[in-house]
Amino acid sequence: MKKLLIISIFCIITVCSASAQNILTASAFFQSVSEYYGTIKDYEANMQITAARSDMYGKVSFKRPNLLRIDFSNPENQVIVFNGETLTIYLPGPSAALIQSVTASSEQSGMSLATPQGLSLMSRYYSVAYEIGQAPVQLDETTDEKVIKLILSRRNSSEGFRTIKLAVNPETKLIRRVEAVTPQNETFVFLFSDYVLNQNISVQRFVYDAPSSANNYNNFLFSE
Repeated sequence: MKKLLIISIFCIITVCSASAQNILTASAFFQSVSEYYGTIKDYEANMQITAARSDMYGKVSFKRPNLLRIDFSNPENQVIVFNGETLTIYLPGPSAALIQSVTASSEQSGMSLATPQGLSLMSRYYSVAYEIGQAPVQLDETTDEKVIKLILSRRNSSEGFRTIKLAVNPETKLIRRVEAVTPQNETFVFLFSDYVLNQNISVQRFVYDAPSSANNYNNFLFSE
């Protein structure tokens, strides 16, 4: 009887130890995603942005360390480019080019949510938890793809987003969906698909000149 009890206790301890080894905290998983993005030299992906019940579609291009460009198909011909120092937004409707010099304090914008810099900043200024659990779940009702869903909550009120939800494919470690909520309860959803990695994108891809007919508005973020 005593021997059976000892064997039973040993089995319980062994099972518990094995289970503990399989537990991956949300912070550890997020760190693994951040580290993987740090190894990506460049990528392109299709992108859908949903805000205020309207959808925008385009292709995003990223090159390490911080070059970013989005060419939109809807709104057609709209372009957003960040060349490491200057943010340019071309709006074809009013034929306007909005130009802004970007400092280090501007790095936590929605533009950087799926870049190594953005992930690093999120780990510093947000606490990370599983939204549902450690097990992969369905991305949404339109696909069978399984993702791990994280929810990030800001540590102080100075951050630009109150919460950020990430859906990450556990096999590729690529971010498939970002849902960011501002302090004013405005929700922005970024959906990424069809990634193409490390194709040695030229830096010229991030050099952009708006059409000569466009009206230029410099430092538009601080204009009255």
